[in-house]
Amino acid sequence: MSPASRVLLASRNAKKLNELRQVVADAGIDGIEIVGLDEVAPFEELPEDAPSFEGNALIKARQGFREAGIPCLADDSGICVDALNGMPGVLSARWSGRHGDDPANTALLLAQLGDVPDERRGAEFVSACALVGGEGDAGEVTVRGTWRGVILRAERGAGGFGYDPVFLPDGSDRTAAEMEPGEKNAVSHRARALAQLVEPLRALAARVPE
Repeated sequence: MSPASRVLLASRNAKKLNELRQVVADAGIDGIEIVGLDEVAPFEELPEDAPSFEGNALIKARQGFREAGIPCLADDSGICVDALNGMPGVLSARWSGRHGDDPANTALLLAQLGDVPDERRGAEFVSACALVGGEGDAGEVTVRGTWRGVILRAERGAGGFGYDPVFLPDGSDRTAAEMEPGEKNAVSHRARALAQLVEPLRALAARVPE
């Protein structure tokens, strides 16, 4: 397989890698190999300090393209709560002060919403994906996917990660953590963002190797 057909996903998260590989397979895109950060030469990753999801995704995608020399896709995601004016937002993964501490982040969010009535507990998961390394106008593509729902008062379900146990999607009687992985991946914010990248990825697959 030609190196030109490789696309780097700027992540070491196996679930994200599998999700993107599934999107490519479902779209019938031949000639693309999705690889993660553990499959390219290591480099020191830049801090994700942009004020927006799109900005953070671009930081990662631009660096990955520059360091690895192949097209790079990156995402930044989090939860935006209406009653908190859109927070935690880009701070979702470190809301409690410790990056990636899901139990502490969720506990703090629930405490902050303790007095908020049910009708004002609306929220949405957001995923911004950036693809860097295409040609012409597709040199940089940024898309956004959202998944609306409400924040429950207690956790339900053992699946998923992050805030999934307290997020009840609109129209569902099960939290994101109670859904089967394949079911969640079909409707999640990240799936909706990735679906918008099918055509740019197809263009990369059709690129003639140098």
